[in-house]
Amino acid sequence: MSGSSYFEQFNIVWLFGLTNSAIMMLFVIFIVLLFFKGIDLVPKRWQSFFELIYYHFYYLVKDNLNIEGLKFFPFIFSLFFFIVFLNLFGLCPYVFTPTTHIIVTLGFSFSIIIGVTLAGIWRFKKDFFSILMPSGAPLILAPLLVLIETVSYFSRAISLGVRLAANLSAGHLLFAILAGFGVVFKSAILIMIFITLLEIAVAIIQAYVFCLLTTIYLADTLVLH
Repeated sequence: MSGSSYFEQFNIVWLFGLTNSAIMMLFVIFIVLLFFKGIDLVPKRWQSFFELIYYHFYYLVKDNLNIEGLKFFPFIFSLFFFIVFLNLFGLCPYVFTPTTHIIVTLGFSFSIIIGVTLAGIWRFKKDFFSILMPSGAPLILAPLLVLIETVSYFSRAISLGVRLAANLSAGHLLFAILAGFGVVFKSAILIMIFITLLEIAVAIIQAYVFCLLTTIYLADTLVLH
């Protein structure tokens, strides 16, 4: 298998007037809505599983943002399932994974950081910019500190998006390379099973980390640090 073929899984193609990335995201939204349709008073197994996740994120948001921050809970909960389903479906053969494209993940992360910034300005007005100036710092260092804090603040978006895309892309490439060896070495199949389980774990963990950091960043809309 040539090196270029390993990257074919990341190609953007047009299908039915939409890109494969857009189609996959729309499909995941439809699947997530199906999962949450028809909630029963006596939960079934799948509903019990989702309720466990629901309560975990509920207390995650409550612990990090307090009672007032629970207004962000639906967003965090929905964001987790959207990203985790994108990641997991992407492990299936011939299925495109939008979260392996840095332009997609950066779109997510920059949208979140811009939203946090606008919400913070709306709530605190000009006082919001005090987060760019550490308290107790010498006034003479203000221009330098403001510059450093501004770069640090917006680097959140870059690190948030790059972390998600880099981990998933690396896993997909590793899986594709080992799949090529699996044709020759039968023992590589056992390694591929292990890598598959590892990729499932990475897909879930990266979605969780993305939402956890988003929750932490949302604190800037509630309390000035």
